Amino acid sequence: MKTKTITLRMFYAAVLGMSANAAVAQVPDNDGYLFDTRGVVARSGYGLCWQTTRWTPAKAIAECDPDLVKKPDAPAVAAAALAAVAAPAPVAPPRKCDFAESLASDATFGFGKADLTAGAKKQLDVVAAKAGACASISSVAVTGHTDRIGSAKSNQALSERRAGAVKAYLESKGVKAASFTAAGVANTQSMANVNCGAKLPQKKLVACLAPDRRVVVDVQGLAK
Repeated sequence: MKTKTITLRMFYAAVLGMSANAAVAQVPDNDGYLFDTRGVVARSGYGLCWQTTRWTPAKAIAECDPDLVKKPDAPAVAAAALAAVAAPAPVAPPRKCDFAESLASDATFGFGKADLTAGAKKQLDVVAAKAGACASISSVAVTGHTDRIGSAKSNQALSERRAGAVKAYLESKGVKAASFTAAGVANTQSMANVNCGAKLPQKKLVACLAPDRRVVVDVQGLAK
């Protein structure tokens, strides 16, 4: 098989054809081949590259010995092509439709009562409208609270009845959820001012403990 390159033994013949006064140019950092003053690999009259005595297959360049130059693996080329493709735009996470409404019990029920007033229904209509604006509702939790007046047993039962009344009204307005709960906690989560002493007259004590008498509606869902 004929070699595609010419060894250094023919080097001197090529040197005689070069101009002695040519300006010296920066040559490539590869001493396996002979380069002219322009930094271009020197070739024979047959167009073959000149090799030096320091040439080894590891110094082969594609211009002169393409068969000896390692070609990139097909998977690597494919991976590089895929990397060059613009990544798809990130998908924005779904927006939440979470909110909570605290309904003052005095405006929602009569004192010691569990029947919804006309004012209560107006408040709950607003809650139902907000829930209806959501794309979906995952959960609705209704929690009833009372003040400390009365026995623990009666307050627990009252808080549960109030929570149940709110839940039933919201459902009647079309509010649906994967989880819809109603629970009463009596006066275990008091918010009233610590100055509501037991020695206050009944009427003033009832007014002072008003913040405790409330129903909280907690809605969680996804926005449209």
